Amino acid sequence: MFEYPPGATPIDADEAEGLLPGHLTTQTDLNEWEQANIATAAAWIRTTRLDPFDFLAVKKLHERMFDRMWSWAGHFRTTEKSIGVAPEEISVRLRDLLDDGRYRLQNGTFPVRECALRLHHRLVFVHLFPNGNGRHARLWANWILLRAGEPVVDWGGNLGNAGALRVQYIASLRAADGGDYSPLLELFGASGT
Repeated sequence: MFEYPPGATPIDADEAEGLLPGHLTTQTDLNEWEQANIATAAAWIRTTRLDPFDFLAVKKLHERMFDRMWSWAGHFRTTEKSIGVAPEEISVRLRDLLDDGRYRLQNGTFPVRECALRLHHRLVFVHLFPNGNGRHARLWANWILLRAGEPVVDWGGNLGNAGALRVQYIASLRAADGGDYSPLLELFGASGT
C-alpha cells in the first residue's frame, strides 16, 4: 500500500502495523488523511503555549501531526534507518539540539530564519520517529519562527510528493549533512542574511 517518493524513509512491517484508520486502501487516501491531521497540528502551533524548545513539546508536535494516523505518533523510533542516529542516541541528540538551538537564538548566532533552517536540518538528521521526520521538522521550524514573530517558511507545497522542488530539498539537506547550508538557505529564502 505504501509508496515513497525519492529520499523518503520507508517504514518497516512492524511500524506499518501501527496504521490506525483501517478504511484507507490507497496511497491517495492515506496522503489525504495524513494532510488533514497535519493541518490540525499546523493550527495548534499558532495557539499552544508550549515552547518549541521543550523536549516533550517536540514529541507532542509529532503526536498532534499523526495521532489519527499512527499508533506510534510522538514516540521515538526503536529501529535503525538508512538515515539518522542510532535509536539509543535520539534522546541525547535531541536535548543537545534543543539546548544549542535555544542558545543560538538567544545570542543571535545566526538570523532567526537561518537558525530555524539549520535546526530543521539537524532535526531531520537525527530522525526521531519512524516516519514523518521531514514534515515534522518543517512544521517545527515554522513554530520557532512564529514564536520569534518572524514569517514562516513557505516550503513550496507538499514536499512529500516527488518533483523538482523535492529533489532540490533533498539535495540541500545532503549538502547540509556535509556542512554546506547555503543550498538550503538559498532554497528557502535565508541567503544573504
